[in-house]
Amino acid sequence: MTGSVDTGSGIWNEDLAPVPPGRRTWNWVHYASLWIGMVMCIPSYLLASGLIQQGMSAWQAVGTVLAGNLIVLVPMVLIGHSGARYGLPFAVIVRSSFGTRGNKLPAALRALIACGWFGIQCWVGGSAIYAIGNIITGGALAGDKIAALGIDAGQLICFLFFWALHLWFIRRGPDSIRWIETITAPLKILIMLALLWWAWDKAGGFGHMLSAPSQFVTGGAREGQFWSVFWPGLTAMVGFWSTLAINIPDFTRFARSQKDQMLGQSVGLPLPMALLAFVSVAVTSATIIIYGEAVWDPVDLAGRLEGIAVAIGLIIITIDTLCVNLAANTVGPAYDFSAIFPRHVSFTTGGYITAGIGIAMMPWKLIETTDGYIFTWLIGYGALLGPLLGIMLTDYWLIRRQVLNVPALFQVDGEYGFRAGWNPAALIAFALAVAPNIPGFLHAAFPGGFAGVPGFFVGLYNYAWFVGLGIAALVYGLLMRRVTPR
Repeated sequence: MTGSVDTGSGIWNEDLAPVPPGRRTWNWVHYASLWIGMVMCIPSYLLASGLIQQGMSAWQAVGTVLAGNLIVLVPMVLIGHSGARYGLPFAVIVRSSFGTRGNKLPAALRALIACGWFGIQCWVGGSAIYAIGNIITGGALAGDKIAALGIDAGQLICFLFFWALHLWFIRRGPDSIRWIETITAPLKILIMLALLWWAWDKAGGFGHMLSAPSQFVTGGAREGQFWSVFWPGLTAMVGFWSTLAINIPDFTRFARSQKDQMLGQSVGLPLPMALLAFVSVAVTSATIIIYGEAVWDPVDLAGRLEGIAVAIGLIIITIDTLCVNLAANTVGPAYDFSAIFPRHVSFTTGGYITAGIGIAMMPWKLIETTDGYIFTWLIGYGALLGPLLGIMLTDYWLIRRQVLNVPALFQVDGEYGFRAGWNPAALIAFALAVAPNIPGFLHAAFPGGFAGVPGFFVGLYNYAWFVGLGIAALVYGLLMRRVTPR
């Protein structure tokens, strides 16, 4: 297969080339471990808390998290099929729909969103190191905030130190990520169960939160408003992993078979997410009894433990965050930047670019509030990625019928050259799918400046991922209906 690829086309490099059969060694255990490793992270832990703070009961929150992940699993497996079949990364596969040059648009969007997540995870890991440092030094790292940044010098130093740890793994490529996730995934499950037992033992149970009714059915001004929170909450849960649904071929290209990637993802994603949501709610409920207040942040919780458990807890959080960040937010954008500048950027260089942009985005500001985290960040980028998924699914499963001309994916003026390397159908479908969600996003992100946005668009934004995917799939399918794949 690789022998017929035009290696001098200017859109080829070794990192983008099809993975040879000898390197396709990932089995279903590797994929399940990869997902368990990515699921067991602090941003995932915080999802249920955001829904409860919006008024849901504990079981409604856990159910919403599970439902969202069952939904996103479908495109995850379907998009992953192309990577397992052809051994190609997302940024190359998307050339069949957007064009051999047009792939730069979805690759850039996916990469920038991943950079934001990379920065968020670095901030979480740096916060754990900051907590450890303050425990050891008696609070010596704490100080006045730097006006331009909104954080103190100690937080900045710990953030940069944790960020620098990623560079070692970036240098060694995706296989270094596979083995560390395979080793740590079972450990993370044991840690979650141990945390659950600790909360039960200390509190003599899990407290009232698990049995507390939903705020939507107990009277008051919010009665009957469950669906107004459920749908944007569900959209946010789907959007949480839609970044990985887009670039899952970056991992499934190493699969031994379709069965391995499908089974591994089905085992590793939905149920572990629901388990983590339950642990989050149960442990937080117990902290009300133990500390007199709800402690949602696991870094804060680890800092309140006594004895050696403090250091162990925070070290585990740090290692966990490193593993998740490498798998979820480094591999994809590294390949994406390599696809945007194939002659000049390798996987390693793309990883370094990701790390640099992750700092520049000041990630601590992205997760300052629950509303900002769920209703602006998660739903907002879901409005961009939903249309990309709709176009990719329609192209691969309905237009191409799972048949791709691999050599042509590396030919600028070949079958996927369209018009100067760009496919107008994909661009039109993407623009029309994103446009209806822009007013709602502006209202959510800047409520003061866009308070006059019509209620229709505000409501539509609650379904941003679904709306974008549906419109893009329909429009792209209609515009491409005359295409006859070879």
